[in-house]
Amino acid sequence: MPKSLILGAAITAIMVGAAVLSRLWTPADPTAMNIVARLQAPDAAHWFGTDQIGRDVLSIIMAGAWTSLGIAVLATAIGGAAGTLLGVTAAARGGRAERLVMGFNGVLFAFPPILSAILLGALMGPGAATAITAIGVFMVPVFARISRAAAIQIWARDYISAARMAGKNDVRITAEHVLPNILPQIIVQLAIQTGLAILSEAGLSFLGMGVSPPTPSWGRMLSESQTYLAAAPHLVLAPGLAIAVTVLGLNLLGDGLRDLTDPRRGQAE
Repeated sequence: MPKSLILGAAITAIMVGAAVLSRLWTPADPTAMNIVARLQAPDAAHWFGTDQIGRDVLSIIMAGAWTSLGIAVLATAIGGAAGTLLGVTAAARGGRAERLVMGFNGVLFAFPPILSAILLGALMGPGAATAITAIGVFMVPVFARISRAAAIQIWARDYISAARMAGKNDVRITAEHVLPNILPQIIVQLAIQTGLAILSEAGLSFLGMGVSPPTPSWGRMLSESQTYLAAAPHLVLAPGLAIAVTVLGLNLLGDGLRDLTDPRRGQAE
């Protein structure tokens, strides 16, 4: 088993575990203010210190993991499902339908999630729904291109011709033969794109387009800590490291899954 898969799975499991644990327990109430204890450095009572209004940073990081991971997973799942559907449809139909689908994907790909969130924010207002929609829309063309390229290779196989001769239509062939064979590539991409979605969510929250207070968010923690960078650097380090470690874990997980599903790649490296 690839080492990157083991390490990535371990890191991801820790971060997911912290997110789930935060729904049941945190060292302190992540929304409880204590002005007297504001901007305290890390110590035995507050392992990650306190923020500008005296909240326990570790508790906010744990609660923010639920928010950031939840938005990232939902957005990636929505974008992955829609993109994969478009990709396999384009590969199955070909011709004009394929050109229309890929042209539509090109238009979507031209709008990064930040710009999409600004446009959606003007219509919907900032919030989790805006972030999920913006990131999910940005993920659609990524999965559409990957699934289309993989599906085209499957459609050229001999067993697809045999399935046609057996009287199976395009929908049945896609469901029974194409999707199962491209699923490993989609799963790998889901892990990698979830890491990118976490970065996008942090960027949106940093700009005020993500979840609204008092819901914890790693990106908003970075935004709010700018003023106190010199006096309390732990306010920046804690959420920054949380984002970096989570994205690293997901990227390692994706690389490990790619090596596992493609042994030739792992041997070449």
